[in-house]
Amino acid sequence: MILLLLLLIRVPIAVATGMVGIFGLAYYQGWNAAFAQVGIIATETVLTYEFAVIPLFIMMGTFIARSGIADDLFNACYAFVGHLRGGLAMATVLACGGFGAVSGSSLATAATMARIAYPPMKRFGYADSLASGSIAAGGTLGILIPPSIALVFYGIITETDISALFMAGIIPGILGMVLYALAVVYVVWRNPEKGPSGDPMSIGKRLLALRGVWTTLLLFGIVMGGIYGGLFSPTESAGIGAVGALLIAMFRGKFSFEMLRLAMGDGISTIVSLIMILIGSFLFANLVNVARLPQLLIDVVGQMELAPIMVIVTIVLIYVVLGCVLESISMMLLTVPVFYPLIASMGYDLIWFGVLVVVVVEISLITPPVGLNVFVLNSVLRDVRLNDIFRGVVPFIAADVVRVVLVMLIPALSLALPAFLL
Repeated sequence: MILLLLLLIRVPIAVATGMVGIFGLAYYQGWNAAFAQVGIIATETVLTYEFAVIPLFIMMGTFIARSGIADDLFNACYAFVGHLRGGLAMATVLACGGFGAVSGSSLATAATMARIAYPPMKRFGYADSLASGSIAAGGTLGILIPPSIALVFYGIITETDISALFMAGIIPGILGMVLYALAVVYVVWRNPEKGPSGDPMSIGKRLLALRGVWTTLLLFGIVMGGIYGGLFSPTESAGIGAVGALLIAMFRGKFSFEMLRLAMGDGISTIVSLIMILIGSFLFANLVNVARLPQLLIDVVGQMELAPIMVIVTIVLIYVVLGCVLESISMMLLTVPVFYPLIASMGYDLIWFGVLVVVVVEISLITPPVGLNVFVLNSVLRDVRLNDIFRGVVPFIAADVVRVVLVMLIPALSLALPAFLL
């Protein structure tokens, strides 16, 4: 309760979780033990081999964001679907999925695609709600499609195989793109004027547009193929991806010392923020374990005699409610240490649960009042009203609800690829 109050009054998540963790540990174990854990957790968080995957993937994303790849992705997608009614919005969703696959960041995807996709949609007369809504929703795909920072965090907290989590996120990520495209189809079916068709392209121009995305496919293939081919670990693949992204920027003529300075600045600020959040969340997680909250939760659920699926539904609803006031990564770091022992005790697969959590958490990126992707767009697209963006994401939220239900009821959507390839 104290933690939620601190968050509601806008205390930074790292400070709030750290304070509650330290004071709580001091209550149970004394101040000496509490402060000792601060040093231990801070050291172990930064120096562990598994943690290195986070800053390396973040640097890969920052290099990619400044290499011009997003432009080519959008142009390639537009070449094939832009001539359809609502096609530019569909192209935006597809390009967001592709960019998210090599950046791993929802906010970076939304901010980048806003500058690239919104001007042509505006030029063809798209409604602000559909144009901004497709960008905000498409940006959420970056949190799930591997390499996913959210899945890395989940893997570290639960000690789950990160390679398996990456593979488990692919089909739900593709499903998200398909459902978002269907949401666009529904919007233009209801009101064709919201998404006019773009200019058709010849087969030759379409093939020419594909030439610009080969570097993206190559990088994704090396990073992910190397993991599942057993050539290197996720941490090693992150390092290769970061170097590969920098080489791609050089190959495309986008490299300069100014570009390197800006990319490094973006990456370092993000990394430091995540380190602080992670340290605070681990302090809070230790308090949760010392207070035996997971065991108490397991006992309460056992006494209630709820069916396992009802427990899952309850957890999903809790995430939906929390998503209205907390941002995605913070919500995961706060809740996963509490919920995953319960899920494991009921015999559910932790890989499946990790994907389900990330899919539900995605919704929080576009729901009021916190929806970070919405506010990112609002800061980039200053001519678009905040109300129009929130109105535009409603059909995509409905698509996300369908995806949550499918992932929850059909575990094979998450577990088929890991079982087949690992």
